Amino acid sequence: MKKKQYISIAKRSTDIQIKELKKIKKIFDNSFIKAVDLILNCKGKVICAGIGKSGLIARKISATFSSIGVPSFFCDPAQALHGDMGQIEKKDILIIFSYSGNTSELNNMLKYANRFNIKIIGVASKPESILLKASDIKLIIPKVKESDITGMVPTSSTSITLLLGDCLATTVMYQKKFSKEKFKIFHPGGNIGNSLLLAKDIMVTGSKMPVANYKDNLSKAIKVMNKKKLGIVVIMKNKFIVGILTDGDLRRELNHIRDKEKLEKLMTKYPLVVNENMSASKALGIMNERKITSLLVTSDKNLNKTKKNLRGIIHIHSLLKNGIK
Repeated sequence: MKKKQYISIAKRSTDIQIKELKKIKKIFDNSFIKAVDLILNCKGKVICAGIGKSGLIARKISATFSSIGVPSFFCDPAQALHGDMGQIEKKDILIIFSYSGNTSELNNMLKYANRFNIKIIGVASKPESILLKASDIKLIIPKVKESDITGMVPTSSTSITLLLGDCLATTVMYQKKFSKEKFKIFHPGGNIGNSLLLAKDIMVTGSKMPVANYKDNLSKAIKVMNKKKLGIVVIMKNKFIVGILTDGDLRRELNHIRDKEKLEKLMTKYPLVVNENMSASKALGIMNERKITSLLVTSDKNLNKTKKNLRGIIHIHSLLKNGIK
């Protein structure tokens, strides 16, 4: 086989899966509605289970539910025989994945759930399978053509099962009015968490902010600047921002200013101020564009007013520390 054929084979496999995945729409019936409602009204945990490749899908769907604030974990039916069944409580629900629905390792988990009246959402392709017969809600996956050369290796079947699980999760998200703010709570780290950080999440606040009164002299401002170590002093008048003085300003004017000079004469008046709910990545973009190392932050309601209060200061070091790019 010529290496150039690799791409054509991959494209053929892709075309098959795309075509087969369109069959997902057949699943969206009354049973799907019941499954969503059962998950939304669950007072315990959403436990996902499956064997083999279906188990891998179950793990991923469980992780997705956990990431949107729905308590969930994966339970291996084989391990459940050795004590893990005790993790499953009456207030929990089970989502069990098995393309054939006749995987023998599921039998004991199904018997346990039926015995203790634990609700089961069964996901399989055969309506007469052991899994779907034991399930309270039956989600029947359409039979699909696998995309490999033999037509036997789980490819399209695992993809459509994963898509179904994601559709359950996204529908639950919509009903729970899940937002970026809530998502951030469950994703404090990594690239996703960093991309959701806002100005207010990383800004310096309170006593850490270098501030001075507009009537103060230069000597006092320099002491504040040295103590707070942000390279700036924010000049305030009646609790509102009126100017900013940077260490760069001082270096440029060092030979022309006196120690007792009033800050009002030295400061840059009405500096750039950003909204506390601006994304941290956007704040970094502004800094790069303007070639500055700090941004003053105000509240939403004050952003468009002439008089702006000071809620915090974003420094370039805070952005880099939090991995903002």
